[in-house]
Amino acid sequence: MDKARILLVGCGGIGCMAALNLEYGGRAAVTAVLRSSYQIVKERGFTINSVDHGKVRGFRPTEILNSVPDVSQAGVMPFDYIICATKNMPDIGPPIADLIRPAVTPGHSTILLLQNGLNIEVPLFETFPENVILSGISICGSSEPVTGTIEHTLHDELRVGPFRDEGDAADRARDFVARYGAGGRCTCHFDSNVAFSRWRKLLYNAVYNPVGALTDLDTGDMQLCPGLVDDVVRPAMKEIQAAAAAYGQEIPDNAIEAMITTEPIEAHVPPSMLVDVRKGQYIEFENLIGEPLKAAKARQVQTPILQNLYSLARSYQWKVKAKRSA
Repeated sequence: MDKARILLVGCGGIGCMAALNLEYGGRAAVTAVLRSSYQIVKERGFTINSVDHGKVRGFRPTEILNSVPDVSQAGVMPFDYIICATKNMPDIGPPIADLIRPAVTPGHSTILLLQNGLNIEVPLFETFPENVILSGISICGSSEPVTGTIEHTLHDELRVGPFRDEGDAADRARDFVARYGAGGRCTCHFDSNVAFSRWRKLLYNAVYNPVGALTDLDTGDMQLCPGLVDDVVRPAMKEIQAAAAAYGQEIPDNAIEAMITTEPIEAHVPPSMLVDVRKGQYIEFENLIGEPLKAAKARQVQTPILQNLYSLARSYQWKVKAKRSA
């Protein structure tokens, strides 16, 4: 199998582990677009402490850039895959489609959204109707608490499948799965039911993420905190379960219990939204909480806890915007 030419936009906790697995498997040459970590990684590479790969020092993908390349320029070859692993914040911008547009070759580049939330694919299909759009759902427990340093505490498991099973979309997904898992250090599955997988992941993303961010508690402390799981976490997850059922996606009760304990207490994993809050950064909440809320309201599903979490998350975002504009 020839090496695929892959552009990775966003190389934080999840993106960096994607780059590492792809490069380690030997079936991909990754060009990574970095922002705040560009200079540090250019000089000394990433420092990675990983449950799958051990201690990795000085890791660099095949190529490192500080902006998205333009394939219309001479000497820039087309990309077979474009992985979007940035935070998806439509309330902040820029839109993901605008960000990657210069790198997309119509009819050739397969776009993989390694991002959380509902309806994230809609603007991509509108902008790139000739390209395959894939869903990537990661269970990884990886974060970047310090610029250029990755803490990876949970085995990397990735599910990849087509948002729309049209043309060769399923074949492209299976090809990526084979490349991602080639190194044998991670688990990568073909996802035949993207809608179900995304609703199920919302049990974590729409609940643990905002609860952790708003209380400054990691998933271990949330499980230890008296009453928090019983009074907030589990009931909020049941609201996601009810909303999903309204769209024909039946999430079993045991999936809720499994999600509550998916990260061991002793690991004390901070959800990504909590990591962002601790850094004073914007948070990704519209696609994680806002879109499920809209979907629930459209089917008359009551979600009072999720509504409160959304309102509080939006208030935090307002505070950060106000500070930055002052």
